[in-house]
Amino acid sequence: MSNRSQQQAILVLEDGSVYYGKSFGAQGTTTGELCFNTGMTGYQEVFTDPSYYGQVIIMNNVHIGNYGVKDEDVESNSVKIRGLIGRNLEEQYSRRLAKGSLDEYLKANNVVAIEDIDTRSLVAKVRVEGAMNCIISSEITDVEELKRMVMEVPSMGGLELASKVTTDVPYEMGDPNSPIRIAVLDFGVKQHILHCMVDRGAYVRVHPAKTPLEELKKFNPDGYFISNGPGDPAPMDYAIQTVKDILAENKPLFGICLGHQLLALANGIPTFKMHHGHRGLNHPVKNIITGRCEITTQNHGFGVDPEAVKHADHIEITHVNLNDQSIEGIRVKGKQAFSVQYHPESTPGPHDSRYLFDDFIAMIKASKN
Repeated sequence: MSNRSQQQAILVLEDGSVYYGKSFGAQGTTTGELCFNTGMTGYQEVFTDPSYYGQVIIMNNVHIGNYGVKDEDVESNSVKIRGLIGRNLEEQYSRRLAKGSLDEYLKANNVVAIEDIDTRSLVAKVRVEGAMNCIISSEITDVEELKRMVMEVPSMGGLELASKVTTDVPYEMGDPNSPIRIAVLDFGVKQHILHCMVDRGAYVRVHPAKTPLEELKKFNPDGYFISNGPGDPAPMDYAIQTVKDILAENKPLFGICLGHQLLALANGIPTFKMHHGHRGLNHPVKNIITGRCEITTQNHGFGVDPEAVKHADHIEITHVNLNDQSIEGIRVKGKQAFSVQYHPESTPGPHDSRYLFDDFIAMIKASKN
């Protein structure tokens, strides 16, 4: 926390818990689902990840903002989190390449934040009691009013949010003369996912979330990518149908995070709201096919029903989480379709899983031949 004079801010949870801290970033009031990220670095990539839309995030590391912000360290064109909670949110930064401070960045993006909070205690509470809504205010001092307001915040379960963050118009990346063409369904795609495909020689066209297969086919794609994104996948009937249609095409298909859940739903496998989700840079996952373990980047509050997957003859489990045995990867038998729950583009995070993009490109090349 800086030495400058700061006004008080108040954090109120859905269960009635009240925390007092100091205002940081924009002044105002914000609400959303409370979640936490265990990463020590990569905060700017986290804040701009569309999968965090509608959420107020606790950053576990003691100091956030200490290396400032930079234009290149983003996953979308704006900050997507609804609010930020930290122990020490730093104005001063050490990185010479930084373009400005975290405080300036949050103000420019109108993000309300609170610091000087015992984040270890708060994270422990979420781990025990589960995800819940919250409200942060640096303008309302009436705690009872804040308690009333937080109870009006809709639950994340049942919320369709992908259409809120998708692109409005299609756009392309990569070399138009590339022999590998990938149609991307954008439910909140991270830019570094697209870069991971372009860097491997692909020409990608990113389409709005509700684009039907017939429109996707006009791009003449060799493969399809189903992106990450926010919210509950179960109400996304439009996306589930499109994935079913793509599977009938039997061209290579790769899904990440929300895309993984949609592939499961398209195959009759239900999803569920997790107790508190997985968010961080250090989640261990085992690749059952190779026997190797990976340290992965994760950000999801919903998961694929493990019992339903185990009893589905047409689905093979490829990856499992070593912390809780949750399903982290599947592939569809008899189809060129696979998905993972975690983020192999690893921004931020370790590069253990980037081979999955190599696998996808290799699958496309084999399919074309």
